[in-house]
Amino acid sequence: MRKLLLAIFAAGLMTTTVQARDQLSLAGSSTVLPFATIIAEEMGKNPKFKTPVVESGGSSVGKKGVCDGIGTQFIDIGNASSRMKSSELDYCNNNGVDLTEIKVGYDGIAVANSLEGETLTISKVDLGMALTAKVSACLTGGRNFNCEEMIDNPFKKWSDINSSYPNIEIRVYGPPTTSGTRASFAEMVNEKAFCKKNVVMKDALKAAGMKAKTCRAMRTDGAYVEAGEQDNLIVQKLQEDPQAYGIFGFSYLDQNTDTLQSAIVDGTPATFELIASGDYAISRALWFYVKHAHVGVVPGMDEYMKTWTKHWGEDGILADAGMVPMPDSERASYAKAMTDLPKLTADMLK
Repeated sequence: MRKLLLAIFAAGLMTTTVQARDQLSLAGSSTVLPFATIIAEEMGKNPKFKTPVVESGGSSVGKKGVCDGIGTQFIDIGNASSRMKSSELDYCNNNGVDLTEIKVGYDGIAVANSLEGETLTISKVDLGMALTAKVSACLTGGRNFNCEEMIDNPFKKWSDINSSYPNIEIRVYGPPTTSGTRASFAEMVNEKAFCKKNVVMKDALKAAGMKAKTCRAMRTDGAYVEAGEQDNLIVQKLQEDPQAYGIFGFSYLDQNTDTLQSAIVDGTPATFELIASGDYAISRALWFYVKHAHVGVVPGMDEYMKTWTKHWGEDGILADAGMVPMPDSERASYAKAMTDLPKLTADMLK
């Protein structure tokens, strides 16, 4: 079947020169973007290949875009900072698109603010409490409350949650719903930390017949402000607003330590060493998804993947740019996957 698809696709390229292209096209996560751009530029130094076109748009754009169809009007590789879900893979299968999943490294999700502001030292549970859209009425501490009632998040200031927190309004800049960073944060902090570990919330959700996934919804009352898909836009907002905090990929914090500082979450700041050791509280893997039908047809697919393997180690240029390398065993496993191209299945995503 793969040979047939390749033959049909190649024939289309030869007979439809308008659609043909001689360079790779990638899109997706803004967190993966700087690393993918570095790899694209390194590959472009080889005169045999044109520099791949790397665009952003968010993880959902990358995962959907690579599965939209086969042909040069569609991207070749989708970048993501959140792993593909089985429902997203169903979309690929329905469109006749086979993929290989490649993990390239790790990244922390930084919570940070201007050096001119107050450092936020907070638990992951309380961070989720501050940003989740709906909370139990019981958490407000009032007398006439129903613990089973879910209400709009009432907390206005960080100190409303804990008197030791900054006595300033909760205002957090972050990415939109298309972002893998936001999806990962909402899952790790709002759902798994706050709604699954806070006893009051667990009981309230159960009584209301609601699943913990409900907690992934972020506040829309101004406490959480969508600042754009590009993490550098969030960085700019923080540099202009010392009383606000932001959520974005660690590499952008690493590149702006002259103006920004990390929050202390569950006792640890976001640093390269703590993310690599697994001690930082909010970290995730980075991925890209390779479309089988374009390998060997669009020039440079193999070379692009090979270029990643040259630079993703502890001493590579990607580590210098803020990406946290995988252990040797994982790098060997995914380097092999780049050669073997195992088809991604729903069972592999469990």
